[in-house]
Amino acid sequence: MAEKSIFAYFHTPNEAERAVERLKSLRLIDYGIERIDGQAGPGYESLDKLGSTVTADFVGLGRLTLGGDFDDPDAGILNAASVSASGYSSGGPDNRVTGRDIMLVAIVAEEDYERGEQIVREEGAL
Repeated sequence: MAEKSIFAYFHTPNEAERAVERLKSLRLIDYGIERIDGQAGPGYESLDKLGSTVTADFVGLGRLTLGGDFDDPDAGILNAASVSASGYSSGGPDNRVTGRDIMLVAIVAEEDYERGEQIVREEGAL
């Protein structure tokens, strides 16, 4: 059976999950939902590590707020200037970051590809 991949970008994980539920009515072979961003590395994944902010035992704002793992200090400084790191403004409602940062990759049977594309668009995908 021939397969095709669908790449779809959403505003929220819930939108992507709704799309997957609908894609399951097709011959969905596999799928993955991930948050994508411009930061390298996992940064602070554990709330336990956030206590180190009191003692100033952290690399920088870009790592703390964006989860970036920067090899170059200049890259960390530049990322700390992002509105996502500073929290000053994102331009979106309630100061939330706008845009599509949730990616769904779905592999479907080739004959289901066009219907799959239609489903993800109906659920808000770009």
